[in-house]
Amino acid sequence: MTGQLFIISAPSGAGKTSLVHALLASLPGIGVSVSHTTRAMRPGEVQGRDYHFVDMDTFTGMIEREEFLEQALVFGNRYGTSRGAVSAALAAGQDLVLEIDWQGARRIRDLYPTAISIFILPPSIEELRRRLEHRGEDGADTIARRMQAAANEMSHYREYQYLIVNDDFERAREDLAAIVRAARLTMARQQEAGAAAALGPMASAGVV
Repeated sequence: MTGQLFIISAPSGAGKTSLVHALLASLPGIGVSVSHTTRAMRPGEVQGRDYHFVDMDTFTGMIEREEFLEQALVFGNRYGTSRGAVSAALAAGQDLVLEIDWQGARRIRDLYPTAISIFILPPSIEELRRRLEHRGEDGADTIARRMQAAANEMSHYREYQYLIVNDDFERAREDLAAIVRAARLTMARQQEAGAAAALGPMASAGVV
């Protein structure tokens, strides 16, 4: 059975990464695509778990070899989604989450028309700014740039199939899990999984 691809986008500070981690902890059979990046590793991050941290020459070589499904420049750093890793996970039957921006989401939807896209919004612009300031990772200038980028990101939310407002974290987590569970219950997915095999004997018995 082929895995299902989920695209999740959100402005910085909306809680996307925390929600994805909570989703993975609560549902089996789903993973997250680990992106490649040229930015420096932050305290607490782990190579291969949070990102594949590479230098610019390595990243450029991967672009030239067309190893990325999509890649982008964000705040001076490069980020990219591995074509091989995504293909292998889906072929193995694993559902997979891609955390990417709206431009990457457009590219992935072109390549994977059956991908399910989800946008996560903060409850308000004011709350988004408060969260960015509360993290204590960035100065005022960087926060201003992040807020400007967030406004641009949020202007594309209508391009997605599902919208989650992360006001209450547990409710947002459950909403995200509900989308994944519903995707696993579609007729096409159930038939591919063989769950509809029981209908054969039922039909013979005149039940259906």
